[in-house]
Amino acid sequence: MVSTDRLLAFAAMSFLLIVIPGPSVLFVIGRALSQGRRAALTTVAGNTLGAYVLVVAVALGVGAVVERSVLVFTVLKLAGAAYLVYLGIKAVRQRGALHTAFTGDGPTHGSLRTLWEGFAVGVANPKTIVFFAAVLPQFVDHGRGHVTTQMLLLGLVFNVIAVASDSVWGLAAATTRTWFARSPRRLAVVGGTGGLAMIGLGVTIAATGRKD
Repeated sequence: MVSTDRLLAFAAMSFLLIVIPGPSVLFVIGRALSQGRRAALTTVAGNTLGAYVLVVAVALGVGAVVERSVLVFTVLKLAGAAYLVYLGIKAVRQRGALHTAFTGDGPTHGSLRTLWEGFAVGVANPKTIVFFAAVLPQFVDHGRGHVTTQMLLLGLVFNVIAVASDSVWGLAAATTRTWFARSPRRLAVVGGTGGLAMIGLGVTIAATGRKD
């Protein structure tokens, strides 16, 4: 099973990625503002289910290849790091997008449709795809065996953190919408800071990891 130090390190890196506003967070925020807290939390549940589908896919597919090939691991790691840097730069340049989410409006949907749409966003989130494909394998202890099980456990840790973080974003959006809507600059600061954090995370990923 995964060692405690690897588990904590993965949890810390997951937290850094999750708290950065990305497609899933923006979607949750939009639902919170247009449809209320219940819709936001239902969206969070859908996002989480979609993200865990990605975990299973990586654990059953990419994990087996990465376990046997340092080259494949390195390529995935560097590609993922580069894409995170790209997303970070894009977030900085488009930091005003958060204001669009906070001032958006839309029709009310049923819970099942809201859950499904949240799932679709979660399973197609490029930030999460890159993280699971390029970062998740780094924290597997190959000496302990059961690589697939370790990945599934680490993915569960990621999703628990994501549920907590995304729920806070959704509830905060529903509670403070008026305060944020009065100042696009406040939201731009949030988006810009998140972009810089994502760039830093990408650089960290590229500089660390398995070398065996």
